[in-house]
Amino acid sequence: MTSIRAILFDKDGTLIDFDRTWGPAGYEVMRTLSRGDRMLLERLMSVSEYVEEERRFLPSSPLVGGSSAEYGPLWAEALGREPGPALYGEMDDLFRHWGLATLAPIFDPAAILGGLSARGLHLGIATNDAEASARAQAEALGLSGLCPFIAGYDSGFGSKPDPGMVTAFVRHHGLAPDEVAMIGDSVHDLAAARAAGVVAVGVLTGPLGHAARAAIEPYADHVVDTIADLPDWLDTLGPGAPAMSGLAAGQ
Repeated sequence: MTSIRAILFDKDGTLIDFDRTWGPAGYEVMRTLSRGDRMLLERLMSVSEYVEEERRFLPSSPLVGGSSAEYGPLWAEALGREPGPALYGEMDDLFRHWGLATLAPIFDPAAILGGLSARGLHLGIATNDAEASARAQAEALGLSGLCPFIAGYDSGFGSKPDPGMVTAFVRHHGLAPDEVAMIGDSVHDLAAARAAGVVAVGVLTGPLGHAARAAIEPYADHVVDTIADLPDWLDTLGPGAPAMSGLAAGQ
């Protein structure tokens, strides 16, 4: 295999805990948009496949993998509002606010990605969240300096499973596709990776946990449990794999 020189990360379910972050955040967004009207709130929860008692979205929810532009029409109909940029922008602003308030990382992303950066790898984030929300969360997690490339559904590259964000990252660094790995917890992530010609690596930290393996394995070149396993995975690639620097190794 060609040496991996860059890694592009999905965000939700890969770097941050989807249920712990977006479960409570989504509830606050729906409460705000329903303006105290219980019937509107129940409509939003229904179309969103949201379990109020558990404060979480079902894994089959359109919010798990889709952008606000995709599930926005469902919310517009539930609210009796006009679908379009005005509503979707309001939704994105609310999700950015509440997503920061309830942000729950998976392990310590800054430490893990810092170690990967120390190997000389270029890093980035590609998410179906809005770019402003992704950048705000990256800043809160200490990832902004490690991931200068951050693309959301509204960044002009399309949304996953289309390969636009992945291809843009590859071109941004002037690399060949097989020098890049895409890390994600969903079929959307890995299908985008495959379509872009990069190495597709699945993680099992999304809403389905280890039960997602059967669904993602057909789309993945490799599957690891979590992002914490990536250094060991890179080491299995052989002599061409980027090595840990002396500083990062504590020498």
